[in-house]
Order: sequence, then structure tokens, then C-alpha cells
Amino acid sequence: MSDEFNFYKVLSYLFSAKLTFSYTHSLTYIYTGLSKPVGLPGIHEFTAMGLLDGRMIDYYDSENQTKVPKQEWMREHFPADYWGKGTQSRRIKQQWFKVNIGILMERMRQNDSASPHVLQWMVGCEGETQPNGALRFVHSMSKYNYDGNDFLSFDDKSRVWVAPVKEALPSKTKWDNDQVLKEYTKGYLENECIDWLSKSVTSEQKQLKKARMYDIMICVFLFITADSEKVEEDEGNEDEAEETSLRSSTGKFSSANV
Repeated sequence: MSDEFNFYKVLSYLFSAKLTFSYTHSLTYIYTGLSKPVGLPGIHEFTAMGLLDGRMIDYYDSENQTKVPKQEWMREHFPADYWGKGTQSRRIKQQWFKVNIGILMERMRQNDSASPHVLQWMVGCEGETQPNGALRFVHSMSKYNYDGNDFLSFDDKSRVWVAPVKEALPSKTKWDNDQVLKEYTKGYLENECIDWLSKSVTSEQKQLKKARMYDIMICVFLFITADSEKVEEDEGNEDEAEETSLRSSTGKFSSANV
């Protein structure tokens, strides 16, 4: 099999390879609040991060109080007002966490506790890629943990909040009676979250396409360079063969004359 065939086979693969490595994609946001500072580097009273397929794409903490991109394609494809609005939204959530950690500590009689308490909210969705490239909603998640234990979660199909512990029952009752909150939560998980997931996946794939085209250009350059060197080497071998043949012929001719 020739080198040329192998090269064009690889080149064809690079052009035809799918940029979507998985037919399902997920977008998850994780918010974590502490009842008080712990004085350890990298651990803040409040942090928030976005994850696309398990990879961090944005980040916010209570020290810097600015939502920032963690992927280059996020920086390139999302405008400045997106980051400004995102920063404002996370500052509001930071205050919400501070208030609600206090409510839970009082409910559980932990006001005199010397140890910090942790409230965490994980919310997101999962979509499946359709033949036309669109993402179809398949799964969602909106759940709260308190001190590492399940506290409250939203059942998207039944449109009710699930309380696995008795301390969460007051919150369940309050939120179940709030029809606007339930409709908003369901709408966000099934529609808005999927829209943001689709935008994120599309932006990431554009970046991957650029990188793939760069790889193709490098591959072509290396092939052309190697092919050029091979031609020069072949020409050099032909010249050497001609010189050897000439020397051989001259030797025979001189021998004959003697």
C-alpha cells in the first residue's frame, strides 16, 4: 500500500469524522454555599460553576464575584453582556444561599454550631442529538443537598418536590403550593436549559472544527514536505547512479586501451 494512499485515507477520515463525539450532551450548574469562611485556600463561602459534558465552562466565587469563562470557545462566542448578566445572576444567588443556609440552620437548631454547614444545588439537563443536529430533551435534574445529604429534589414528570428527610417537608409544602415556581422550574429544565445546552455544544463544535482544519493543514504541509524531500532524494540517487555508471564505463575503456 503506497504512502500516498495512506495519506489520502487519513485526510479523508479527518474531513469525514464527526465533530460530535457523543450523541448525548449535558449541561449542569453546581452552586455551593458555606455558612461561614473556613480559611482554606481555594475554598470560598460561595462558588458556582457550569459544566458541559463534565468539563468546566464557567466559574464564579464570592471572593472575585465575577462570572468568567473557562473555555476559549466560551470567551469567543458569548458576548460581554452575557458575562455581565451572568455575574449579576450569581451575585443574587450568593445572597439567596446566605439567607437560606441561615434558615436551615435555625430549623435544625444549629445556630450555635462551630462547624461550617454546606448547602449545594445541582441543576441541569441532558439532550440527545437528533439526525437534524437538534437536541431533544431526555433528562433533567434540580436537587439540593445539605451537609452532604439529599434534602430536596424536583420531580419533573409529576411537577412536585420530593423531600427525603423530615426537615425538608416545610420547604416541600411551600414550593409545591407555588404554581409559578413549579411551572418556571419545569420550563427552565425542559426548554431554556436545552437551548443553552444547544448553544454551548454548537460553539464548542465550531472551535473543534477550527482545530481539526488546522490539523488537516499541518498534515498536508508535512506530506508535501516529506514528498518534496523524497523527490530530492530520488534525484540524488539517480545522479549518483549515473556517476557510478560513468566511472565504470571509463574504467573499462581505459583498460581496453592499455
